[in-house]
Amino acid sequence: MKKTKILAVIGLRSGSKGLKDKNIKKLNGKPLFFYILKAAKKSKYINRIAISTDSKKYKKIVKKFGGDCPYDRPNNYSLDNSAEILFIKDLLKKMKKNENYIPDIVVRLLATCPFQRTKDIDKAISLVLKNKYDSLAVISKAKQHPEKALKIIGKKKKYLATYVKNNPLKVGSSLNRQQFKEAYFRSNVLICKKKVIDDYDSLTSKKPGFMIVPYQIDIDTLEDFKFAEFKMLNKR
Repeated sequence: MKKTKILAVIGLRSGSKGLKDKNIKKLNGKPLFFYILKAAKKSKYINRIAISTDSKKYKKIVKKFGGDCPYDRPNNYSLDNSAEILFIKDLLKKMKKNENYIPDIVVRLLATCPFQRTKDIDKAISLVLKNKYDSLAVISKAKQHPEKALKIIGKKKKYLATYVKNNPLKVGSSLNRQQFKEAYFRSNVLICKKKVIDDYDSLTSKKPGFMIVPYQIDIDTLEDFKFAEFKMLNKR
């Protein structure tokens, strides 16, 4: 029986604006990407890990910590507004052309989530392997409900408004969390069969499955990074 090819893809773009070089910034003595790479290596399902970066500097650091950057990411797929699917499709195209490697399942992981657990990644993969879903997103319950979000509008005179269009709630409404339907955000593990990428030009199909996990830190700012440092120190 043919072994199922399960490819984990970790993107390390070098042009972060919120926190410069966050993907290689030292967290507890190791570059940030090290933790998701470590989690992927412990997986009982993932049998190849490819790291995609546009930076020669990053590539050297990845190699030092046991990662593989098989192909360079094109600069035009590394811009602030570049869709993620573009660099993943580019990577898959090069793997097919140069190695005749075509994965059955693609697992997208983020370096900015250093506390992602291998057991959660494996459980999510197993749901796709069992054909329960063609694609799946790992999610966490929202800490603040999206219907409570506010925005600043107006040109000459600025004022507050509800963020969700046609929201029946007023800016000053005070409702308990229990009065809202549950809301969730992605916890930054996406898993899909290769055919989903081919059919939908996306990492998710029309009706993606889900798996709920505890809240995961996703580092985007210096404040996020400091919180991760605090959590890691307390974890030790």
